[in-house]
Amino acid sequence: MTSSAVPGDTSDQQPGAGLRADAERNRCRILAAARSLYARAGLGVSMASIAREAGVGQATLSRRFPTKDDLVAAVFAERMDAYAAAVTAALDDPDPWHGFTGYLHAICAMQAADRGFADVLTMAFPTAKTLEARRAEAYDRLLELIARAKNTGHLRDDFTHQDVVILLIANAGVIAAAGDDAPDAWRRLVGHMIRSYAAPDAPIPELPEAPRPTALYRAMVRLSRTGPGTA
Repeated sequence: MTSSAVPGDTSDQQPGAGLRADAERNRCRILAAARSLYARAGLGVSMASIAREAGVGQATLSRRFPTKDDLVAAVFAERMDAYAAAVTAALDDPDPWHGFTGYLHAICAMQAADRGFADVLTMAFPTAKTLEARRAEAYDRLLELIARAKNTGHLRDDFTHQDVVILLIANAGVIAAAGDDAPDAWRRLVGHMIRSYAAPDAPIPELPEAPRPTALYRAMVRLSRTGPGTA
């Protein structure tokens, strides 16, 4: 009789300590594979692709992570902690406007460093309770940060927290479209957006350099051939 097991896979059915050790090894392999694939290609990667990358069967993956939300929550737990910490650091800044602009740079840089996390910040995962709790915590503190920045007179009165979500969505699109051809294009976007958020007398950070025309052209050629998000 032939076996349908994936090479390197284990059934997790060994008794006692063997079960626990095999299960933990498989969990670590799945998380490492998902983290790598999500970082390169975003959350559109299929569960089947992750199982193949990890060298486990889909049944093993499903035992460890019954839903994609479960897997996403486990992969990005530490990054969500860093996301929540970014707004705390901004609130600790004695200059609320500087803290606000620094926060925008920090979270957009997190997106640029990890395509999967860029997607996480622009999606909701209702069944991933811990992940969504960290998002809600960061949101509550963001409201405080916005209020403080407005009180300085440097942030426009008509700025709202929804504008942060719009920025994150736009930044995720720039990161996916520019890919490795123009990897710092997002900095230019954030620079322009901060200028649009600033009140007339606000100190404005220097605008980052624009990507080279040849870099953007390469990105545009790639997009015409493969579609957005293919690095």
